[in-house]
Amino acid sequence: MQTGLRITAFAAGLAAAFGSAYAVGGALEPADAPKKPAHQDAHGEKERPAAGKGEAEDLPGGLAVSRDGFTLDLDTPRVEAGEPAELRFSVVDEDTSRKVTAFRREHGRELHLIVASGDLATYRHLHPVRAADGTWSAPVELPEAGGYRVFADFTPDVKNAEGVTLGADLAAAGDARPEPLPDTGRTVTVDGYEVTLDGALRPGAGTEITMEVEKDGKPVTDLQPHLGAYGHLVALRAGDLGYLHVHPNGEPGDGRTKPGPGISFTATAPTKGAYRLFLDFRHEGKVRTAAFTVHAGGASPEASVPGSGETPGHGH
Repeated sequence: MQTGLRITAFAAGLAAAFGSAYAVGGALEPADAPKKPAHQDAHGEKERPAAGKGEAEDLPGGLAVSRDGFTLDLDTPRVEAGEPAELRFSVVDEDTSRKVTAFRREHGRELHLIVASGDLATYRHLHPVRAADGTWSAPVELPEAGGYRVFADFTPDVKNAEGVTLGADLAAAGDARPEPLPDTGRTVTVDGYEVTLDGALRPGAGTEITMEVEKDGKPVTDLQPHLGAYGHLVALRAGDLGYLHVHPNGEPGDGRTKPGPGISFTATAPTKGAYRLFLDFRHEGKVRTAAFTVHAGGASPEASVPGSGETPGHGH
């Protein structure tokens, strides 16, 4: 298991995926990242440039709908706020214009789907199902109107391919009323559990972050594996939703990682600024999500984009 997937410094002049306007249907589509064409090796087998390499290596994941020869084709760009809906999408190989049907399994899944609102108040980690033709689908219900970002995190099963994270805009119809990001402090409560954050994000430097889980004032020492780990952490930067997906420093069964109360991660913030951290953990057969607001590099809360103080939801 990787101890941390890092996103490097943002390219200068990158346009924000979510600006000050929250008009439904008017969210800006980020510019596609530059791509290196695939080439043939000595045996004629197609190779892919490694994700994050070449001209696009300075771009964080999820800001581009196309990258490394693949495009996220979102068939459901709009839904109704508060109404059950089905997200349908596919990953298209730009060389063949065909839907990709072969993926490597990462942490128990071929593809991880994240949906987050532009104000970072709502977060969903969904588990879509792939049809034989390469079309993915997942049920979702978004509570508030406004702009959302859909992230597809996957590794195509082609030679030399590494992990790719693509992103596309999604709009939920209705009246949007964004508020400032919540000041969560170091401890948050979710579903009767207290989760405490120890450590800090630092721009351009890998640091250790530990989440301590307690229930009824007692440490939880019997966390259950979730997608092959005791916890999963996703960080999104306020303003443009730059995506950072990190995994714990250890895994169940490795002889050194305990099932709680602490879950340790190594993460690198791409720049200074405000971030929302979303921790997924499983206990007593249920996955819960604890969300924190943190500031890398001494950023103040005033630098945050609009958000909400409500605990984000979690989709399964």
